[in-house]
Amino acid sequence: MEEAVANAQKIAEFLDQHEAVNAVIYPGLPNHTGHELMKKQATGFGAMISFDVGSREKAGELLAKLRYFTLAESLGAVESLISVPAQMTHASIPVERRGELGILEGLVRISVGIEDVEDLIEDLENALK
Repeated sequence: MEEAVANAQKIAEFLDQHEAVNAVIYPGLPNHTGHELMKKQATGFGAMISFDVGSREKAGELLAKLRYFTLAESLGAVESLISVPAQMTHASIPVERRGELGILEGLVRISVGIEDVEDLIEDLENALK
């Protein structure tokens, strides 16, 4: 788990600086509302990251270009997995309600695994072009 958490921190920092990403939700980032609380209550910030690429189309383009992330409805494994909640796990929820919940059409969720973090970042960089 330590490797996945370390990878997630680096990936979240990369995504947070990327011009194609509108927002990153990860408690390891200082701008996250739960950052200070997590520092007090946990050792590490987990391996789950959500980020918004702005639209359903852009999320689809991202998925089509990735090589190291596996598309999956269920997240949490040693390999890096990716999902688009609005199209997968939360597709049955009406669009208006998804919006209220913050589940935007361009929201992407990744469960970071233990692969080489530079490979994962390079994969994301290429897919976000």
